[in-house]
Amino acid sequence: MTNLPFGFSPSGDDDPEGKPGQGPGPGGFDLGQLGSMLSQLGQMMSQANDSGASSGPVNYDLARRLATSQVPASHPASSVDVNKVAEAIKLAEVWLDGATALPAGARTSTAWTPRQWIDATMPMWEKLCSPIAEQVSRAWVDGLPEQAKAQAGPLLAMMGSMGGMAFGSQLGQGLAQLATEVLTSTDVGIPLGPDGTAALLPRSIAEFGSGLNLPEDQVRLYLAVREAAHHRLYAGTPWLRDRVISLINDYAKAISVDFSAVEQLASSIDPNDPASIEAALGQGMFEPTVTPGQQAAMAELETLLALVEGWVDTVVAEAVGERLPGAGALRETLRRRRATGGPAEQTFATLIGLELRPRRLRAAAELWNAVGESRGTDGRDALWADPGLLPSGTDLDDPKGFVERDKQFTELLAGLDDIETQLLGKPDDSADPSAPAAEDGNPDEQPPRPV
Repeated sequence: MTNLPFGFSPSGDDDPEGKPGQGPGPGGFDLGQLGSMLSQLGQMMSQANDSGASSGPVNYDLARRLATSQVPASHPASSVDVNKVAEAIKLAEVWLDGATALPAGARTSTAWTPRQWIDATMPMWEKLCSPIAEQVSRAWVDGLPEQAKAQAGPLLAMMGSMGGMAFGSQLGQGLAQLATEVLTSTDVGIPLGPDGTAALLPRSIAEFGSGLNLPEDQVRLYLAVREAAHHRLYAGTPWLRDRVISLINDYAKAISVDFSAVEQLASSIDPNDPASIEAALGQGMFEPTVTPGQQAAMAELETLLALVEGWVDTVVAEAVGERLPGAGALRETLRRRRATGGPAEQTFATLIGLELRPRRLRAAAELWNAVGESRGTDGRDALWADPGLLPSGTDLDDPKGFVERDKQFTELLAGLDDIETQLLGKPDDSADPSAPAAEDGNPDEQPPRPV
């Protein structure tokens, strides 16, 4: 059996000959596998109840347990790895000082193993996943007919607990894959770890560099520059992290379940035919529909993440320059990795289809490069002061047009400043009650103001 739910992995897959008394049952169904599945389900429920964290839309304790159980055990990152990361981050900050006006945002640096990454990033995953899971659970309950709610009664609480386990298992499986592939704490476009902590994963970096035939120290340094640049942007833009979470909340609020579609699909299921059930699930029988409100939130989120990744791409390219021989290959590889979707996108796609994918990364990088040439480094980075100043999704289609409109607006503001200066510079003594009266008693004659 394959693709079992809740992250189950039937025992005996590596033993083609099987074991006595555990062979296939009627219809080719392996009773030994069923027993293993039920045993694992019992363990999961027991662990969830013992932890006291089984309530809520997502069982995060279960997610953590599943994720760590599927990641190879290892000792914490060695002091050698931690020191290498610290040196790389220090050099990265020096290089970035000449490429951006934003100050350093990372206050500390460290190295993580996959299991350390899971533990360190779980609080942020809770913030990202809870709004979606809560709304899905609420949509299912609210969408039930009143008669069904009355009949369900106490079962609704059980459904909530099982829903938390289902989401927890999905998240756990996604994080297990993600933990072995991420390179830094900001691979999904936002810092997932503790605030101000720059972190790299040495084992993943070594595997990533070997696939590119590049020295590990070069890859580590380039990724350190990217990690430090992300932290500078988020630390220097206080509203940015909250805005990403707010957009995910907006996406969640628009979730609804089309029960007419569920009823239509359910009518096509033959309880005696497992294939019909599998086909119904494949058609998204239990998935919420995507509403226009969700599409709008997703579009804005994609644009914002594209602007983040485009800015980081541009700033890192300026900071690194010709210092690293393999920088060009690394830049292109990471561009494709982020734009085409990796494990992070798959994790969110599993959780109700939300993808943290900057689809317009190249266009955003081109735009930030053009803005930097027009405004200079300080002017480019000043656009992050307020979300209303940032380019829109439409601007990504026409970077040159955005730069031209920005120039015209800047010139207009400069002209208004000149007019204001001229007006304020004109003496208007009649409107100044504090001006001294003329000594000869003539109110129309007053002594000149000192310059």
